[in-house]
Amino acid sequence: MVGHEAAGDVVAVGPGVTHRRPGDRVGATWVQGTCGRCDYCRLNLPLTGQSGMNCAAPVMSGLTVPGHHAEYVAVLADSTVLLPDGVSYEHAAPVLCAGYTSWSALRAADPEPHERVAVLGIGGLGHLAVQFSHACGFDTVAITRSPDKHDLARRLGASTVVSDGAELAAAGGADVILVTGTSYEAATDALQGLRPHGRLVLATIDPEGSFSIGPASPVWAQRQQIIGATHNGLEYLTEALRLVAEGKVTPMVEVFPKERIAEAVALAAKGEVRFRAVVTY
Repeated sequence: MVGHEAAGDVVAVGPGVTHRRPGDRVGATWVQGTCGRCDYCRLNLPLTGQSGMNCAAPVMSGLTVPGHHAEYVAVLADSTVLLPDGVSYEHAAPVLCAGYTSWSALRAADPEPHERVAVLGIGGLGHLAVQFSHACGFDTVAITRSPDKHDLARRLGASTVVSDGAELAAAGGADVILVTGTSYEAATDALQGLRPHGRLVLATIDPEGSFSIGPASPVWAQRQQIIGATHNGLEYLTEALRLVAEGKVTPMVEVFPKERIAEAVALAAKGEVRFRAVVTY
């Protein structure tokens, strides 16, 4: 999905577009729209975000339509959001998918003020999820098997850092676990630390594995929930961008000029970027 987080200036609008104007600073979402005619679309749910992924023929940047690694791109006007003043394009771009997903996952879990939130995986999504949780005042735990990320996780707002589900349980557990890494095996392991009535939110895709709670899991007895979440509505994207504008969340990016785009893609593919590669034009 090369180029699915795009931010820039509106230079022209199509016929009939009145809610965007040339000069507007906007971001474009990964799922731009839907076919409007399949069985899911006939439910008349929001046409972007999670609903778009359930469409039979969604408009998806970098997958079904060209990605945004270009000086000029054409996008559906309804898939754009106005960027808050003070948020740079470099910081806005990662929020348009990674931040959108992380914030939607936290909102889907609907934590209470007294509850504890754990974030599994401190990467492109996870480093933002920790900040979102901390910004909302939740006691936040980071779960990572990478020792070099422990200090970083604490700087981002985690009060506790553990390596796996057993360590999470030993540290008192969590009411919410946000799965932001790509290992469903690690997500299953993290269930050990989920408190009764807790919610584990799957916000990412494991390209090789499948999620399983296991035959001996106490999920049924402890009334725990497994929730799926992705882009759950443009209002959540607006909220996430506002937290960045307020300085409560700061995406960690490495910026590359367009002449180094091949290098940026190669480094990102090898996991050698912390945590988002942003290409400027």
